[in-house]
Amino acid sequence: MHEIRIAEDLADIVLETADMEGLCRVTSVNISFGQMVQIVPDIFEFAFREAVRNTLAKDAKVNIEIIPVIMVCKDCGCEFNVSDNLFACHNCKSTDIEIVHGKELFIRSIEGE
Repeated sequence: MHEIRIAEDLADIVLETADMEGLCRVTSVNISFGQMVQIVPDIFEFAFREAVRNTLAKDAKVNIEIIPVIMVCKDCGCEFNVSDNLFACHNCKSTDIEIVHGKELFIRSIEGE
């Protein structure tokens, strides 16, 4: 369950940022995960809530965006979404492909007062 470690690390970043910005309360945290990170949103949110319990982010709303996997074929240049875990070019069927999107993990924004 890597969600726990990621939640703890992101909670540290949220709290450090809130402190640097002089926030009294964090109201919302907007997070993006690439599909390849394989986060289970409910588990992540539970772990995040535990990590920020008794802090100024304890009541923050957690908004999670899942970024779909987009690949590009090194042979024909076709860009495509991965569906049904089929990692082959939709155009030429090559497996010489590269990930364009889907491995991201970042905090888009932190809102507070």
